[in-house]
Amino acid sequence: MSQSPRSAAPAQRPTSYRWVVLAIIFVGYVVCMADRSNIGAVLPYVKDEFHISHFASGAISSFFFLGYAISQIPAGLLMEKWGTRTIVSVAILLFSLVTFAMGFTTTAVMLIVLRLLLGLCEGATPVGMTTTINTWFPRSEKGTATGVYIASTQLAPMIVPMIAVLIAEAAGWRAVFHWFALPGVVLALVFFLLVRSHPSQSRFTNAAELEHITSSAPAGRRERPFGDMGWIDHVIRLRTLPSLDTNRKVLGSWNIWGVTLGYFFMNNVLYGMITWIPSYLKDARGYDVLNMGLMSATPFIGGALIGGWVSDYIFRSRRKPTMMITALGTAILMAIVLVVPQNTVLLATCLFLTGFCLNLGWSTFTSYGMNVTTTRTYPFAISIINSGGNLGGFFAPMIVGALLDATSSYTVAFSYFVAVLVAAFLLMFSITELRPHAEETAARA
Repeated sequence: MSQSPRSAAPAQRPTSYRWVVLAIIFVGYVVCMADRSNIGAVLPYVKDEFHISHFASGAISSFFFLGYAISQIPAGLLMEKWGTRTIVSVAILLFSLVTFAMGFTTTAVMLIVLRLLLGLCEGATPVGMTTTINTWFPRSEKGTATGVYIASTQLAPMIVPMIAVLIAEAAGWRAVFHWFALPGVVLALVFFLLVRSHPSQSRFTNAAELEHITSSAPAGRRERPFGDMGWIDHVIRLRTLPSLDTNRKVLGSWNIWGVTLGYFFMNNVLYGMITWIPSYLKDARGYDVLNMGLMSATPFIGGALIGGWVSDYIFRSRRKPTMMITALGTAILMAIVLVVPQNTVLLATCLFLTGFCLNLGWSTFTSYGMNVTTTRTYPFAISIINSGGNLGGFFAPMIVGALLDATSSYTVAFSYFVAVLVAAFLLMFSITELRPHAEETAARA
């Protein structure tokens, strides 16, 4: 696979095809998130038909993440050798077919098995998409680009509940899976035709854009230097260390494992909320199915895109500050949600602020690995982070379901989210922020 840049004419204006690639990634991951998160809106219908416990309901959501976690590391190793284009395209097609098959389930066990298979098929997509971003964007734009990508994880949960409820009310809950499968078939073809594993392989990028991608300065404006941020750098433990340039070094890095564990805690909350917020609004707050669908969208409006910009330009490509802000801020706001009185406007505002804060630092858990690895080792590193992190999505729905079965209290069950968010915040103190190599000489001067 050749990655040699083309020679550019001195006055050549760079193309901007990387942003087209990012748009395809965004839409593609909206489809991924829709296929995995539609279960939250469908779950009340499934519970009523199959007469299952809260724990079993949680298991229907959870087993997706078991398959998802299992498939991450093999996907990363495959992409390190073969690139992202074909693997991601096939993955999108396969999980769309599995989604379609879920519309024919007749038992809860069958639904659990298909959710496991859905996770196995979908697991390659985040590894491939974040690897594509890492390859297609310069360091100064990685946080923003990752924020756009992560914003798709907000858009899907924001629009999916209402769409899923309307389809379920009109045609039954099984029809939700049939309709949701169709966009993925189209996106698989689009990704294969328009996205290449490396920008040098694309006929839509010129030499000037390739030069920009491999440089550290944004085109058309002066980059804000990494520089010194005083007490912030002490808190985040800024260090000058070599990049993790082999998979062995990636495996031996506490920074990678620490971020993985932090991501595990954050996924507990995100996918726990996606699974249980609709049921919470219906059972504990008394909303009907249509209003439940509308209210379920409020935690997922905004945050990720702004978080990527904050990481790149306020904290100058430092990732830890936004990680710490999102963990502590979400813990505080989640605690407020649990005690807020029964008022629709007030509850919607609190849910919005909780989700906004949760998503604010989401992209930094993904882009942190870009700062500490090389282009070659990043697929393996992000596969570890995604694999371990998404186990949080496996455990959380069942843990919350078990707490509900034991206590019948959403306040007790959702207090679990507060606990893991505080744990994530404390954990972030143990990892280091790495200074970019281009800044090392200036830092020592």
